[in-house]
Amino acid sequence: MVLVTGGAGFIGSHFVRTLLGTGYPALPCARVTVLDKLTYAGNRANLDPVAHDPRLSFVEGDICDPQVVDKAMRGHDVVVHFAAESHVDRSIPDPGVFVRTNVLGTQVLLDAALRHGVTRFVHVSTDEVYGSVEAGTFDEESPLRPNSPYAAAKAGGDLLVRAYHRTHGLDAVITRGSNTYGPYQFPEKIIPLFVVTLLEGGSVPLYGDGHHVRDWLHVDDHCRGIAAAAAKGRAGGVYNLGGGTELSNRELTARLLDACGADWSSVRHVEDRKGHDRRYALSVTRSREELGFAPSVPFERGLRETVQWYRDNRGWWWPLVG
Repeated sequence: MVLVTGGAGFIGSHFVRTLLGTGYPALPCARVTVLDKLTYAGNRANLDPVAHDPRLSFVEGDICDPQVVDKAMRGHDVVVHFAAESHVDRSIPDPGVFVRTNVLGTQVLLDAALRHGVTRFVHVSTDEVYGSVEAGTFDEESPLRPNSPYAAAKAGGDLLVRAYHRTHGLDAVITRGSNTYGPYQFPEKIIPLFVVTLLEGGSVPLYGDGHHVRDWLHVDDHCRGIAAAAAKGRAGGVYNLGGGTELSNRELTARLLDACGADWSSVRHVEDRKGHDRRYALSVTRSREELGFAPSVPFERGLRETVQWYRDNRGWWWPLVG
């Protein structure tokens, strides 16, 4: 049995839908339990395609609540931990929420995993824990130098997972993914925010000079990497999951404008975000060699299909932004 925290969120729900659709043959599951607090970014509608699958159970609850977690954890062999506060902009004025969920919540889950004899704990993290890199790429041995409260809180969770593996022998792995995009993403991150705004004829904000560079990874590729880490990763291992498509925010904006039939008059330049990392880039050599991971969705196709999904599913996103 697999417990998926944050399974009603963007990446977590994709993982659950694919897992129940037998999309990860190396990760068999008799049953899946989703534990989700259903904050603004968690949406039961994300699970509608599998809502009637008898193998799926849903628990609404907070990963920071030991009683809720203890009850949800019972009988599960594998934990895949997606639940997190994840939006950098929100972490700047309100870091306490991020520390509570991403650090304390992870600790509560780890304690429960030990009590219940979980055989594998997968902690889903982010490339942002490494900070910014001017040239080259981060590998899994690069030091953690987070620059935002969000990234610092995620790094704290990573270090707790490492400590529980080293101290208690918990079989745990960590994945660190690059910027992820695709259907069902809450419209606060750049791609869905820009798409739904442009489709409605609005203007979109571009931070600073627009030359901040991100590596883009389709959600299906990201989840395949997580599933591979769950099935084949070394206990205590860390695995980078990068998409291999580096774009500046300005370059990405140009592609989104074109995809949505808009032009640069729809872009407003705004003051740069505090502590804005200049560039992220990951080496995926270890993931390729140990997990057989390689991204398979070309960015051009993935972006085109993502934009079309938002065109076709206004009923999903309009209640969130309207």
